Amino acid sequence: MRRVIKFCAVAAVLAAAAFFYLTAPNRLPPDPIYDLPGDVQAGARIFSIAGCASCHMAKGATGKAKLLLGGGQEFVSPFGTFVAPNISSDVDTGIGGWSAYDLANALLRGISPEGSHYYPVLPYASYARMRPADVVDLRAYLATLPAVSQVNAPHDLPLPFRLRRGLGLWKLLFLNDDAIMPEAPAAGRYLVEGLGHCAECHTPRNLMGGLDRTRWLAGAPNPAGTGRIPNITPGARDVGNWSAAEMVFYFETGFTPDFDTAGGEMVEVIANLSTLPAADREAIAAYLKSIPALNDAPSP
Repeated sequence: MRRVIKFCAVAAVLAAAAFFYLTAPNRLPPDPIYDLPGDVQAGARIFSIAGCASCHMAKGATGKAKLLLGGGQEFVSPFGTFVAPNISSDVDTGIGGWSAYDLANALLRGISPEGSHYYPVLPYASYARMRPADVVDLRAYLATLPAVSQVNAPHDLPLPFRLRRGLGLWKLLFLNDDAIMPEAPAAGRYLVEGLGHCAECHTPRNLMGGLDRTRWLAGAPNPAGTGRIPNITPGARDVGNWSAAEMVFYFETGFTPDFDTAGGEMVEVIANLSTLPAADREAIAAYLKSIPALNDAPSP
């Protein structure tokens, strides 16, 4: 019995050591590029494509208020309710004291400056494909936006999801910078798979919250529990029949080919896409027309 107890104790210690080793935050290697000043105008484009304001502004904000990034919006999911943090230039409650390297670790690795894991409600599983230069430019642009003094509210999560350390295992399974559709046009792939993080809404997830790549962009249940995010592959019943030019028109105006209009969260996406150079909207459309056609999921 003593030998059994001793064996179990040793096994438990080894298991705990393995867990802490495997789940340790894995920061980016230092790179001189993060010390460069960055291009503010280029950063504004990255800000729009990445949809930063959509999550971090106050709910329902319009006009210049969209640039007040104090956070506070709540996002309901099967894992609990997440609250968007303050990413304004406020030094005390926002990210005003962050370097470009800090921002890169948050966006590409999901790691805070203090070394803890962020939840993947911050879509770092997509942002992991960002170029370091784009992070530097984004940091330069964020520094020009107003400071908002607002303390972050905590997430409302049940156990075990409150324990961030386990996210290290999630990252081992689902965090990488691989191209999903390597044969797709490169410009559109970067915007859709990376900066625009389209799959975060339009692709279903498995039980662990990872994206099901076999159903890439084929539509998914709304994480809030009502409705469905549509299929946007060439196999979709509606979008699949759109031409690339019709897609580009939709991204710019919000009007579908039959003159319906964008609704829900897509309203904010269109607001962002409409500010981009036409070449970006065309690249996104070219990517979507090039990927495998998948049928819509059957109605529940």
